[in-house]
Amino acid sequence: MDQQGIKRLWQGIAVFLLAIALIGCRADPSASLLDAQPLQASRLKEVPPPALIADLSRSLDQYQPQVKILSPKPDQVIESDRVEVKLQVRDYPLFLNEQWQMGPHLHLILDNEPYQAIYDVSQPIELTDLQPGTHTLRVFASRPWHESFKNEGAYAQVSFSVFTPTESDRPNLNQPLLTYSRPKGSYGAEPVMLDFYLTNAPLHSLAQADDEIEDWQIRVTVNGESFRTEDWQPIYLEGLKPGRNWVKLELLDERGQPRSGPFNNTVRLIDYQPGGQAVLDRLVRGELDRREILGIVDRNYVPPTPEPEPAIAEPEELPAVPDRAPETAEPSIVPNQDSEPSAEAVTESTTEPVVKDEAADDAENAAIAPPVAEENSSDTAEAEPIAVPDPATKPVDLSADREAIDTALQRNAATPEAIEDSEQSDEDLFDFYD
Repeated sequence: MDQQGIKRLWQGIAVFLLAIALIGCRADPSASLLDAQPLQASRLKEVPPPALIADLSRSLDQYQPQVKILSPKPDQVIESDRVEVKLQVRDYPLFLNEQWQMGPHLHLILDNEPYQAIYDVSQPIELTDLQPGTHTLRVFASRPWHESFKNEGAYAQVSFSVFTPTESDRPNLNQPLLTYSRPKGSYGAEPVMLDFYLTNAPLHSLAQADDEIEDWQIRVTVNGESFRTEDWQPIYLEGLKPGRNWVKLELLDERGQPRSGPFNNTVRLIDYQPGGQAVLDRLVRGELDRREILGIVDRNYVPPTPEPEPAIAEPEELPAVPDRAPETAEPSIVPNQDSEPSAEAVTESTTEPVVKDEAADDAENAAIAPPVAEENSSDTAEAEPIAVPDPATKPVDLSADREAIDTALQRNAATPEAIEDSEQSDEDLFDFYD
């Protein structure tokens, strides 16, 4: 074969391979659409689990729950629309913490209705008003925040009939089955956990190694935005809009085609209102302390007693400070009260004249007369108090007019010339006392 023939052969092979690729793309248009809309490019965003939930989850890793449905029996026909369900759980203590209203429990699902949380299996669970026909019960162990255990034996399933069997709501036990668990109900905080249970589905490692084993994938659609996952783990999502949101889970085969089954395509309506104060909302936001919330995973846990806060003494009120300084009274000349004799010490003067010598007069003048101010002294200088004659030397009549005394004193201290007339002033003053 010449070079031109070889070239034509390779061109034909290339065209053939391209045609096969185009046919494969057309066979699965939904896959190409989803690949063009990855989760990262949408409003939704996958985030790690909240730190407090991840911490509490490790406290439950020691358990491997084993769940059984004791009643009703498989394929049992019950002649009543009321059915008693009896469950058994091993290696997983169920309880409800009274303070937080959370705890280890079971999710019990009738047909494809939302689950019912079961915290006590010591008494039968009664189902009422059941429609005639076949029904299926599914139950699995769940953590306090509604994340399912995924170990072998944590799930149980049974189909029974009311009055008569039908083909509806009877899954094939040999085919993969998807069980929708969360989200459900109302939420007040993000991220919101998406969780499901998968049965009769092979491990990816086995399916990829053996072409005869068909692999699987899950398509998640939230408010019209879709993405796929091949991991059987809870997914925490952010990006919900306030108000109502719808969530759909679908089980697909390895080619992206829906798997048949009564429960493999489920949709739920949830409500999201940011700022919720439910215990789960506060747990997701990390507002609770591990020491106080640990009782939801450990029945015997006793939270520490909070220490009383020390009392803070209130400061005493200080007296109000006046806006202005207090007025200071100017000093005034006050007669020496101690020098005035009491009424008992005053005696009537004798009729005989008292004879004084000049030396005594000079001494009395020196005691009575005020000091003479110097020429250069200040005009505002205050006068010292005037000494009153000793009552032992000269009795004093207290009834005398003080104005006359003050006038005499002022007259003596008014001018320097008063010193020259001191002898005459002294005689006048003593005449007044006489």
